Amino acid sequence: MDEENPNEAAAVVEAILFASDSALPASRISAIAELPPRSVKEAIELLNDRYEQASCAFRIESIAGGYQMMTLPEYHDVLKRLLRTKKDNRLTQAALETLAIAAYRQPILRADIEAIRGVACGEMLRSLLEKQLVKIVGRAEVIGRPMLYGTTRRFLEIFGLSRLEDLPRVEELRSGADSGTKQSAAEPDEPAESEASTEPAESTEPTEPADITEEQES
Repeated sequence: MDEENPNEAAAVVEAILFASDSALPASRISAIAELPPRSVKEAIELLNDRYEQASCAFRIESIAGGYQMMTLPEYHDVLKRLLRTKKDNRLTQAALETLAIAAYRQPILRADIEAIRGVACGEMLRSLLEKQLVKIVGRAEVIGRPMLYGTTRRFLEIFGLSRLEDLPRVEELRSGADSGTKQSAAEPDEPAESEASTEPAESTEPTEPADITEEQES
């Protein structure tokens, strides 16, 4: 890093702080940016001057023995509403299980989801409908014509999918679970503290991975 070029040094320090979600000591920034601590502090001062001149909503603040990008206090109320919205949009484990079943088995009846999970799913489906992650895609051609559920475009956006075909295949999930089980079984048990016990621990056979629908039961 060319410490003689203050603009380049400032850009590197800015990138490091922007990517960090916690305060970084000057020594840590110095090591990452390959700059002397003096240049790091000068870069921070330069950046804060730029932010102030441009009326930016944030500054680089000294906090907890390090530096971190933080928004100005006057934007507290706006960000509080943002964080409240994010909290409201979080999914519980039960909601995730219900959503996964709907994604893999769609179009699917509520009764079928409940049969797989073993519990009532009315509230979960209502919550997912409100969050626009599932939708009613039609009605089954059976007595009573119950509603069929499927996922939405927002579901694809939230989970970073281009289309439903991009969902992990069940075989891949089973393979991953099987590999994790075998690796865990292959790890040797720690020897007992008693010197008299020198025989290796008795190994156990890896369990077969459960069906994807059984893993989703609460």
